[in-house]
Amino acid sequence: MPRVDSEVGELRRVLLHRPGAELSRLTPHNNDQLLFDGIPWVQRAQQEHDAFAGVLRDRGVEVMLLGDLLGAALTRPDARAAGMAAAVDELRLGTDLAHALRAHLSDVPAPELAAVLMSGMTFEELPAGSAGLVRRMHHPHDFAVDPLPNLLFTRDSSVWVGDRVAITSLAMPARRRETSLTRLIYDHHPRFAPAHRAYGARSAPVEGGDVLLLAPGVVAVGVGERTTPAGAESFARSVLADGLAHTVLAVPIAQSRASMHLDTVCTMIDVDAVVMYPAVRDALQAYQLTSDGAGGLRVDGPVPFLHAAAEAMGIAKLRVIDTGLDPVTAEREQWDDGNNTLAVAPGVVVAYERNTETNARLADAGIEVLAISGSELGSGRGGPRCMACPVHREPLPTS
Repeated sequence: MPRVDSEVGELRRVLLHRPGAELSRLTPHNNDQLLFDGIPWVQRAQQEHDAFAGVLRDRGVEVMLLGDLLGAALTRPDARAAGMAAAVDELRLGTDLAHALRAHLSDVPAPELAAVLMSGMTFEELPAGSAGLVRRMHHPHDFAVDPLPNLLFTRDSSVWVGDRVAITSLAMPARRRETSLTRLIYDHHPRFAPAHRAYGARSAPVEGGDVLLLAPGVVAVGVGERTTPAGAESFARSVLADGLAHTVLAVPIAQSRASMHLDTVCTMIDVDAVVMYPAVRDALQAYQLTSDGAGGLRVDGPVPFLHAAAEAMGIAKLRVIDTGLDPVTAEREQWDDGNNTLAVAPGVVVAYERNTETNARLADAGIEVLAISGSELGSGRGGPRCMACPVHREPLPTS
């Protein structure tokens, strides 16, 4: 059964998305809108992702690919209906064109439908005979169904806390439909049929990159560009009420592209250690959210994050490994996802090879670094942690 209680327990099963045709939709005209900082070389991005998946498999991790799960789920009529309902926007396409597109998609095989839901469809790719004003007034290369290039970052649209999965609410318009595919998989694929849900309020934005499971029962939630205070509060109410956590730390972060999620400035690398961007080390604060015993929330703080985290985790102090060796290197390597590591076991992390100074500091601290190439994968501003949604981790050993 799926279960995740920490960031560093031995990883057994993970959800990835191998980049595909959706990346080929990126152009200099639309890449900003679709949240990419460059135009990736798709073939090389696929090679890099295959190598990433290979590193995980070599460690005994079962790699589940989102595209495969989606295609299998879409063989069910109710799943197909849900996927089409999310993709075909009648307010945008008009009644006639939306009806024609739904009729077309209802007849295509499940793998082809999965491809459309992920990579989108332009107006010139619409079925022949679907005419009308809407089609004639759009450029042939405009999107009738938007592509989802950020599916690559599976961490954001769902997160497991204990034996429950939270289908998150993504803040940016370019990403909002991603959760419809994640929900479809968790609702209809037989591997997840028994999965219980956490976090039912889908309207308040929470993204998985902001959620760190610091220790069993201790969850940190970044609040910034992507996760709102209302989202963090709603998420906290859910996990506290369900007994999935005894403490939630709401951590304000800068609302900027460079620090879009908490895991862009801090990730767990061992049971008592984090890698952290030094510019925020002393500035990060946390509000402590706990149950008030009467069905509500008690909010304390803010207090320094590192102190609040250690106290909630029941340890004397968190070890901190800084990104880089000097302010310039630290800023460069933070931008290049030096903090965005994926732990596959306590003290063993996957990291981008280009962050040489940070990786050297990790190694000096006794952390085993499994380095991967990410020159093309990183063009969407995401590292190994962003690209992986853990579905099952082994419990941490008890002392």
